[in-house]
Amino acid sequence: METPSRYQVNTTSFDHYWKKGAGLLLLQQLGYTPDIRNADSFKKYLLEWDRDGDAVVHRLYSRVGFVKAHAALEAYMGNGTVTGEAAPVFDAFFNTFELYPSWLDHGKIDKGIELSQRTGIPGLLVLRNYCLMGGYESAAINKPLIYTGALKKGAAKRLTETTLFWINITRAGAFKKNGRGLFHVLSTRLIHSYSRVAILEKTDWDAAQWGVPLNTWDMLATQLGFSLVFLTGLRRMGFRPSAEETEGLFHLWKYIGYLLGIPVELLPENEPEAIEALYYWTMTQARGDGDSVALAQALIRETITSGFPKSILARKLMQQLHLFYNHFFLGAYSCRLLQIPKPVAGNIAHLFLWRLRWMERKMNQPDVREKAIREGGARQAHALEIYLKYKRF
Repeated sequence: METPSRYQVNTTSFDHYWKKGAGLLLLQQLGYTPDIRNADSFKKYLLEWDRDGDAVVHRLYSRVGFVKAHAALEAYMGNGTVTGEAAPVFDAFFNTFELYPSWLDHGKIDKGIELSQRTGIPGLLVLRNYCLMGGYESAAINKPLIYTGALKKGAAKRLTETTLFWINITRAGAFKKNGRGLFHVLSTRLIHSYSRVAILEKTDWDAAQWGVPLNTWDMLATQLGFSLVFLTGLRRMGFRPSAEETEGLFHLWKYIGYLLGIPVELLPENEPEAIEALYYWTMTQARGDGDSVALAQALIRETITSGFPKSILARKLMQQLHLFYNHFFLGAYSCRLLQIPKPVAGNIAHLFLWRLRWMERKMNQPDVREKAIREGGARQAHALEIYLKYKRF
């Protein structure tokens, strides 16, 4: 198949990001602007996908049903006592990769997890209002969401699922033996395969335009959203991660990306490699379309339509806070493309940012950092409880 028509040099949203937005600082940090012609070596990955994950879907999920197959995966990873047709399927799947590759450094993983936890609620704000909302600027990467009915299911469900995933992979010991992070990453991988198989078999998906749904290059872009873009948002808020924490964050997401089925040679080792990878992907993306705007508007409405807080006034104030951070992270240009209105309130967030930056100056003190990790992680876990209680549907 020829290169999908989605592959084109961006002259609007992401071009603005690198020339006048947050990307300008990333390029200054990198010290040069990558040659866009190098992106041609990546375009083949628009037509590559996780064949090993899809084999599990064809051999098991499609035969016994999603719920039963997923329960078998959890049992297999828990004690390996699965019998019947599931056992050989999972045996074959787990033989396609190393659960603990030789390059894995659990010390670095721990530092990445500690950084993720100590960001507390601000970290979740970055994920929602920068990583998630900013990703809607690409029409192509969001098409699988449309084809799987994400708009009909509502933004609350996706937020809950994303938060559940993120919390479980950023807890201490998540990737050690019997850690819940391992199950959540590999179950997410098979959910991706299940979605891809369903899209290709049951819809009019146009591969000539969009490439393969949930293809390898888009999966790398998602990994960069949770690592580089997340880190960029944290710094914008005033966090100053240490070199050790930054190295740990990229190692954590290299491992997660590897478990998700992304070829290890594509996964960045460090921030400069991640900046280059993000540049090549973003600068060959068509601008957002009507679906992008619809997804953005659904995320904006979620705060009002969900059941938390109970007071409608409190929900409206929370919505204003999210709008403030949308503009704070994305800037006026991107917000205009996604039709995100300017907040009429929410400037109280400036006081919140001032306090965060003040606290960050003390983070070189071991007792202060340990407290931030402990309390930040607890606040994130509490936020997940709220999502599970009020915002699943």
